[in-house]
Amino acid sequence: MIKKWNYEPLAHRQAEQEEALRRYCSDSPPVAELLIRRGVTTPEEADRFFSPSVSDLHDPFLMKDMDKAVERLNKAMGAKERIMVFGDYDVDGTTAVALVYKYLQNFYSNIEYYIPSRSDDGYGISRKSIDYAAENNVKLIIILDCGIKANDEIRYAREKGIDFIICDHHMPDEELPEAVAILNPKLPGNTYPCRDLSGCGVGFKFMQAFAMSNGLTNHGELESLLDLAAVSIAADLVPIVGENRVMAYHGLKRLNSNPNLGLRSIIRLCKLTNKNITISDVIFKIGPRINASGRMQSGMETVDLLTMRDLHDAYEKGKDIDRHNKDRKELDKRITEEANHLIEKDVEVVQGKRTIVIYNKDWHKGIIGIVASRLTELYYKPVVVLTGSDGIATGSSRSVRNFDIYDAISSTRDLLENFGGHPYAVGLSLKEENIPEFSRRFEQYVSEHIHPSQLSPQIDIDADITFADITPEFMGALKKFDPYGPGNQKPVFRTRRVIDFGTSKLVGRNLEHIKLELEDNSTSRVISAIAFNMAPYFEHIHAHKPIDIVYTIEQTKHGSKGDKLQLLIKDIRISADH
Repeated sequence: MIKKWNYEPLAHRQAEQEEALRRYCSDSPPVAELLIRRGVTTPEEADRFFSPSVSDLHDPFLMKDMDKAVERLNKAMGAKERIMVFGDYDVDGTTAVALVYKYLQNFYSNIEYYIPSRSDDGYGISRKSIDYAAENNVKLIIILDCGIKANDEIRYAREKGIDFIICDHHMPDEELPEAVAILNPKLPGNTYPCRDLSGCGVGFKFMQAFAMSNGLTNHGELESLLDLAAVSIAADLVPIVGENRVMAYHGLKRLNSNPNLGLRSIIRLCKLTNKNITISDVIFKIGPRINASGRMQSGMETVDLLTMRDLHDAYEKGKDIDRHNKDRKELDKRITEEANHLIEKDVEVVQGKRTIVIYNKDWHKGIIGIVASRLTELYYKPVVVLTGSDGIATGSSRSVRNFDIYDAISSTRDLLENFGGHPYAVGLSLKEENIPEFSRRFEQYVSEHIHPSQLSPQIDIDADITFADITPEFMGALKKFDPYGPGNQKPVFRTRRVIDFGTSKLVGRNLEHIKLELEDNSTSRVISAIAFNMAPYFEHIHAHKPIDIVYTIEQTKHGSKGDKLQLLIKDIRISADH
């Protein structure tokens, strides 16, 4: 699939700001340009960007209903009421529950946690879980990473004398649940400065407010839980800017120095011990393992792990969860292959359409979100994957670049039993008989609202550089842009007219990749690179003909020799005059 390269030169005002930043950046135009593209325009802002401080966290009482939430929590603790901390079964929900439970346990013992079973309870709060709470004399439920649409369930809970504090970050409906307090930066009229907190982030802000209201000055107890917040931020793909960047930055430091015992066991199982753990490691190694219990077994196992106080017990529990992840990977591979076979067998599923909606009642409910992500990457269209039980289809959807799939799903709400999520990922359920009409109307909405350019992959280029720009000072500055993620992606560079040094070769089981050594005319330096699945360009490159490349710069520890530098090539084009 041909990728579009996007590079917009800095506007006049931005160019002036970049010029002013150069002195701060040791006279490095590329570094100054990277800052400008991230909205950092002054040396003072650059200092805050490169060295995020916990003191930069916003006052939690700026969030709507925070005073009500703290007042109700304090009242419950003063009256020795039983409190339940309830959350979703994914990474964001389980880390949120672990964070709030661990912090409150420092001061209060009449407290428990509850994670619903994906197969038995379904998503979010259910009558079954409310009945359990009532039977155990729970008077207050703190619900994390879900609940914003649980109107009927919370009304049912109120009839049983149970109050709710909702800590959520999903899109709300016009009618809100009758909770004591709703903490959600996406609520209409909420002016909280960081709109895109994770569910765990909202829980952290609640605990921060609780600490402030009670004069708890040992900030270390709360800040020690930022490793959980960092994991949620990475796994839930929220923008790593502003307050999220502060939490991710300090959470990663904790993850690399003295992590939660449960996370330490996962780090060991991922073979990341004594390595510099990055956001990418959380997304691709740590997060999937934490998610595996909720997908394959029970999210309660995850919270058990994340709240353990004995390293040996944590490692044994971690091994169980690692096995769930291996089972998840096998199931994920099989269902993805079945979905692709279904699409290839019935070309009408994709032919002439801008969406994919597929259904198989036998697919595992815990895997369909991953499968939707795989299909979106492969076909580059908004995708809905559905499975079924007892006449109800349950689905998960994923979107393409800059297309709001929440609005698309919402346009069919009269056909749905339930739905909720974000602009890029939505969960939904509907009667099986409504699937054909849902598919038709979903396709119609997307066709009318999506731009053709959104249906093909694109690469945003941060800066044009030469190999001479890649100096030790430049690499030192690049390290300070971490942590990377949405809103602050790893910088993508373009270099034109590079040629093979003469030692490039094909590698891989099927010789599908190219291992390169490249040079350009700006310096005599030779730089290593890897280009995955780009073997068709090898003959041109091997003939010493020039190419243009877009890439990220990867650094790995290389023993006593220091860092090893390698370009990870994202795309190749034959230079214009060839």
